[in-house]
Amino acid sequence: METENLPSFSYMGRNFSDLSVNEDSSAFSECNSDRSGEFPTTSSQSRQLVMACASENSDELIQQLVSDLQSCSIEEQKQAAMEIRLIAKNKPENRLKIAKAGAVKPLISLISSADPQLQEYGVTAILNLSLCDENKEIIASSGAIKPLVRALRLGTPTAKENSACALLRLSQVDENKSPIGRSGAIPLLVNLLESGGFRGKKDASTALYSLCTVKENKIRAVQAGIMKPLVELMADFGSNMVDKSAYVLSLLVSVADARTALVEEGGIPVLVEIVEVGSQRQKEIAAAILLQVCEDSVVYRTMVAREGAIPPLVALSQSGTNRAKQKAETLIELLRQPRSGNVAATAKTSALSV
Repeated sequence: METENLPSFSYMGRNFSDLSVNEDSSAFSECNSDRSGEFPTTSSQSRQLVMACASENSDELIQQLVSDLQSCSIEEQKQAAMEIRLIAKNKPENRLKIAKAGAVKPLISLISSADPQLQEYGVTAILNLSLCDENKEIIASSGAIKPLVRALRLGTPTAKENSACALLRLSQVDENKSPIGRSGAIPLLVNLLESGGFRGKKDASTALYSLCTVKENKIRAVQAGIMKPLVELMADFGSNMVDKSAYVLSLLVSVADARTALVEEGGIPVLVEIVEVGSQRQKEIAAAILLQVCEDSVVYRTMVAREGAIPPLVALSQSGTNRAKQKAETLIELLRQPRSGNVAATAKTSALSV
């Protein structure tokens, strides 16, 4: 598994290698627990009873619920999955207990159910269990990845969103990134990024950001057509997705095909506009992406210059953060001497030696 040099982000408690982009993890949500609301079949009174039992006799309750997951009755399975999801969401200390009690494999079986509601409940319970770091290995090794990908393809909107979140949590273990990519998750996440609701787009972008630290997944994302939705989301300042999309793009442009696709989808004018009118963070990441695009291509430098990039870059070089100033100055030098190969080489070395 090959992992390339990464942007300088601190994300999900992990520090990535330096690409000279200002550290800021707030662009992404962490899928801290399911956000699907309480299930409609669970009354307020029964939820209170579940929580009271979970507090007083959690071990006995958990064992009974795990047994009910394997019932021949779909309704009993649904009720057990709902209650496991609830006590895992609200009582973090129960997440490890539930996994150790043997709930993971029965819940994975529910994810493969033909009943859409039962599948959704299983996905959501697995998501909440995956919030415990100690559970990620057993969830993955028990065969959860392929069923989660199936739910991402065929599930209810909530099941798709929670599947994306669960895959994100599993992808935080480096060894899971490639298997998740090979399972067919990347095109489905790209589809969710393009056609999902706001929460779905956020969840998909966050999962893709985590998965695309691996080169083979970057290639899969580009082949799946990720550049079109990324460019469209970056161009829509009202989408609240500019930062997230730009951060994902910053990972991808280390791949030559991604740079080509970015240009073909009209990404250069969008990035120049971000440098001109975006927030300080957006300006910095857009400048960093443009620098990567221009480093080895006279053609792309000419395109960027013709889009009017130099004036906003000059402004950024005077008023941005130290990193943003450095990126802007290096890119301005490239754009003003677009035919100098030596300048490109010098700029590249300077940009990466921060």
